[in-house]
Amino acid sequence: MNRKPLLSLIVLAAALAGCSALPDKPQRPAQYDFGPGAVAQQPMDRRAPLPPLALADIEASGPLEAATAVLYRLGYADAQQLRPYALARWSMPPAQLVALRLREHLGQRRTVVSAGEGAALLRSEGQQPLVLRMALEEFSQLFTAPATSSGLLRLRVTVVDNLPAGEKILAQRQFIVQKPAATADASGGVRALAEATDAAAAELSQWLETVAR
Repeated sequence: MNRKPLLSLIVLAAALAGCSALPDKPQRPAQYDFGPGAVAQQPMDRRAPLPPLALADIEASGPLEAATAVLYRLGYADAQQLRPYALARWSMPPAQLVALRLREHLGQRRTVVSAGEGAALLRSEGQQPLVLRMALEEFSQLFTAPATSSGLLRLRVTVVDNLPAGEKILAQRQFIVQKPAATADASGGVRALAEATDAAAAELSQWLETVAR
């Protein structure tokens, strides 16, 4: 009896069984940002431009400082615990994303520069920009029920006048914005947080027009 064909079949069957037992490739986390922003030239605003602003880096602490995980809270179970989605990441730390969006909104009617070299350049040209110092205190998807959530942003803003004698605080305000999430998952939370950031930027822009030296 020729055993070679039988032996070959046994080896082949074992190889196929081994392949079927191999683990799946690890799933990569999805990366999110706030979208492409403006995709066409905006109509010219014929109103007089507003005074320039110097935007300092947004401060953040804990998970918001450098981590990129998309965070959520279960307000109905343990609201004190921040939880990361395993398969969802921001493209950069949330404070940087928020800063870019705020700069885009504020720059529609005024010059916005960094609080360092940019502000020094404006002062050398005879302009005295106000300085915005901001702290991102909350940036998470808050669940009030298993299928109900919203994007929650809390931002503290301080307007500072940089005088020769030192800095003078002109105004301070906390912005708290919630936007409902369409779906109870990371994708829904990301979209809600982007909408909350846009709403906060609009509120901030209007408020700054009321702040005077």
